[in-house]
Amino acid sequence: MPTTAMTGIPANTAWDDLVTSALLGTDRRPLPRTGGPAPGPAEFLATAAVHAVRRRAALRPGAPEAEPPVPAPADPRPPLPAAARRRLTQLLAGRSSPPSGGRRGTAPDLTELIPQWLASASAHGYRAPAELLPPLLDAARARTDLRPHILPFAGPRGLWLAGFNPEWRFALRPSARGAQRPDTSDIDAVRLLWEEGLFAERVALLGALREQDPDEARHLLLGTWPDERAEDRLMFLDSLRSGLSHADEDFLEQALADRSRNVRATAAELLSALPGSRLARRMAARATSCVNPDRTDGAVHVAVEAPHECDASMQRDGVVPAPPPGRGERSWWLGQLVEAAPLGVWRGKFDGRTAQELVSLPVADGWAGELHAAWCRAAMRQKDSEWARALLGAPSIPPANGPGTASLAERSQLLAILPPAERALWVAGFVSAHGLSEAFQLLGVCAVPWDGPLGRSVVDALDIARDAGSYPWSFSGVMGLAERCLDPAEADRLAVLTTTPDEREDASPGAGGYWSEAFQRLVSTLRLRAAMEAELAGGSPDR
Repeated sequence: MPTTAMTGIPANTAWDDLVTSALLGTDRRPLPRTGGPAPGPAEFLATAAVHAVRRRAALRPGAPEAEPPVPAPADPRPPLPAAARRRLTQLLAGRSSPPSGGRRGTAPDLTELIPQWLASASAHGYRAPAELLPPLLDAARARTDLRPHILPFAGPRGLWLAGFNPEWRFALRPSARGAQRPDTSDIDAVRLLWEEGLFAERVALLGALREQDPDEARHLLLGTWPDERAEDRLMFLDSLRSGLSHADEDFLEQALADRSRNVRATAAELLSALPGSRLARRMAARATSCVNPDRTDGAVHVAVEAPHECDASMQRDGVVPAPPPGRGERSWWLGQLVEAAPLGVWRGKFDGRTAQELVSLPVADGWAGELHAAWCRAAMRQKDSEWARALLGAPSIPPANGPGTASLAERSQLLAILPPAERALWVAGFVSAHGLSEAFQLLGVCAVPWDGPLGRSVVDALDIARDAGSYPWSFSGVMGLAERCLDPAEADRLAVLTTTPDEREDASPGAGGYWSEAFQRLVSTLRLRAAMEAELAGGSPDR
């Protein structure tokens, strides 16, 4: 191959300049030259070939006398099995059939399987093949969602290589590689990094200290707290969520008087998550003065008298006085008080009733929606599984008629509090009762792979939708989740759904063929996932 010196084009010509000249033409965008006549097409292509090889090797043009780079550090992790290495090459190349005419076809979407493959490879402890580091870093540059998976897999050699290519410099930023943490046992190094480190490094350091020595982390934060910027104080305060305990209460009480409203609100939220804190007790007193049992006619009802004002002490404890547009002041204040009160106070207030019994009580004067929504937020903040179950109710009940909230986003957060198996069983019941039209957010919080009952309920609902004659792209989001989340062992059982059914007279034209393609893609994706896992385990796939 000719060298750039032989083509008359300088060796340090930028790749972007070559691309621009190729697109616009060398007449309109001529390239610089070292002397002599302008380079012709052959010289231009030779230069492009040299640059392409350099880019693949992550090398920038340099002077002949340039010092050779320091060798890459060692990576002691074991290498990938040969089959897994070939599979990674295929995934990064993205060799799935391109969609035509709006149809995705039957081939798996390889790009959507990359995160799963990387997570499994990391779980096995493999190192990335050296020859695949450039395409891995290119993939991480193009898709930020892949960076948390790719950068740990690329390891020290990936970071070493990123230093040679400006397009990969994102990998060297502390936020991208998890902010290198010093040995927290070295007090001098810890204090030096805290005083002189970048913000992302300081946040990571505080998080590491909270995991090992919460008291030392809090002491470190107190030393510089008055001098920190408001946005930095907010991030540092957020790190206290890890290992939050009553030892943090005095510091958080001081933060209630912070000059930043966001810092005050976060401090109040953290204190309300400590049921025995002084703020929690103050909020409990306020909330229970507004919500009381009414035993008129021998039956117990819930009586609500919302606050008439938001005084200075309430505002200091995090109550925001101005409601959002369309919201009444008194209901806004009531919701904040109930949300911040420990859920345990209601059992004592209502004669020892359980959470399920409490949410079943009738609420006077139309306050049920506001009260139950506040209890939902309290359950999410305090991660109380008993209240989460009570507020979710039976999965067969329509969301609009349930005891808690009709918001599917809030229901998803309540579900996330429950153990994975219970969560999957509840969503399976919801899908069986209501179909898939409202289940997408709920499915997103379930553990992968889906448990048997959940997987079967999703497939059954898809089969019902197919029989109804609707188009499958109405369920494309759920189908995409199924491809990533169904247990691969279900592939053989689902093969029967890949046939094209006879179309009903009232069905959408061609819907059967579309469904057949969708189920073929689902089955082939599940089989591919099974093969991927077998390859990473060092065995051979069954198919």
